[in-house]
Amino acid sequence: MTVSSRAASDDVPWLTAEELHDWFSLSALAERLPAVLDAQLQREAGLSMFEYVVLAHLSESPDRARRMSQLAMLANGSLSRLSHGVARLEARGWVERRPCADDGRATEAVLTEAGWEKVVATAPVHVREVRRLVLDPLTAQQRAALGVAARAVLTATDPAAASWLAEGLPGRA
Repeated sequence: MTVSSRAASDDVPWLTAEELHDWFSLSALAERLPAVLDAQLQREAGLSMFEYVVLAHLSESPDRARRMSQLAMLANGSLSRLSHGVARLEARGWVERRPCADDGRATEAVLTEAGWEKVVATAPVHVREVRRLVLDPLTAQQRAALGVAARAVLTATDPAAASWLAEGLPGRA
């Protein structure tokens, strides 16, 4: 039975044809964009998208350091995934771990000078691809609407991450 042939008495708020089209479009984007960006970063910088996001967040953090728990949230990964990723970055000399100065029970990741150099070298490659795939195809109005929509969905799915992004990104009040 197709969604459109379901009984009108159903209490399920079925998607309209337009909503279904929008949902499938978003689902396809959510699956394909990270894979394309990951492949490009692997090919051109020898980094996974997750590793690059970790380095980028550290590069934008005060003192180029961040608590592991905060960094996991910002990088959209579990603490376990972050720990494995940071271990790989440590092995390359790009990140170090140390106890937090204000709470010795917590650990923070710190971007090394070599890690900073890797971010500086990789960022132009990544930014060009983000512009090509995401920003350039959109008008300024579409881009702004996409940002508003993305923040609304993020707030519904992960309010803590939405709050961290709102408070912690450059250019945000």
